[in-house]
Amino acid sequence: MTTVRRPRLVAFTAAVVALVFLAPYLVMVLDSFRTSTDVKTTPPSFLPRVWQFDTYTTVLTDGRFPHWLLTSLIVSLGATAVVILVAIPAAFMTARHRFPGRGVFLLVVLVTQMFAPTSLVVGLYRQFFELNMINTYGALIITNAAFNLAFAIWILHGFFSSIPLEVEEAAALDGVGRVGMLRRIMLPLTLPGLVTAVIFTFIAAWNEYVVALTLMIDDDKKPLTVGFRSYVTGYEQNWDQLFAASVIAVVPVVILFALIEKHLVGGLTAGSVK
Repeated sequence: MTTVRRPRLVAFTAAVVALVFLAPYLVMVLDSFRTSTDVKTTPPSFLPRVWQFDTYTTVLTDGRFPHWLLTSLIVSLGATAVVILVAIPAAFMTARHRFPGRGVFLLVVLVTQMFAPTSLVVGLYRQFFELNMINTYGALIITNAAFNLAFAIWILHGFFSSIPLEVEEAAALDGVGRVGMLRRIMLPLTLPGLVTAVIFTFIAAWNEYVVALTLMIDDDKKPLTVGFRSYVTGYEQNWDQLFAASVIAVVPVVILFALIEKHLVGGLTAGSVK
């Protein structure tokens, strides 16, 4: 009897936890169908008092929103591409080869995770000002790539280290070069870790706010996280549009998670075992 009840208890507990985490998103969706006046009305109601169904059309037809969405996509995809291109050879060399300074290099990579973008934002602004890169996509791409590179290197380092040395030796006996070995053998075996690095880098760049707020000046070049501030200001409060835009912004990340969830779970578990 105990063995039968235990799975049910686990399933019930998991459902309760899932509902707790999904509750804010449910409120956000419902508020996107309210009027701005209804959002501010006290006491609040769970369901909208007046349903407003044209909010999403208003947001999507707003000339600013497509520019914000494009900026977020450019920065997130660009930062992810830079991280993967740099992290793969760095993790491969540190995992499969011993060379002087290897431990120091890995330590330096790990130490970079100690610094939050907020604490460095003044220095970043000064640096990009000297390089004439304020208000450019390149500044955000470089910054987001720099702050997510350490995570990608360490997780890929764990995957490369877990591959038996015999696999590499067998490929070398078959005449496979180092580049070919990395591309044809190592990368397919480390696919879960690679997917994990991609999704975490993309989401971190997608959600970044402080650096983008500091470096991007033109309204058309702001990412979604910064552009959303325009809906609620001291002069106007379009809460319905803010919630609708937030729901739309979540959709790409949810789709990405659904497509690679299988590989993501494998990356979070297998990458930690050597």
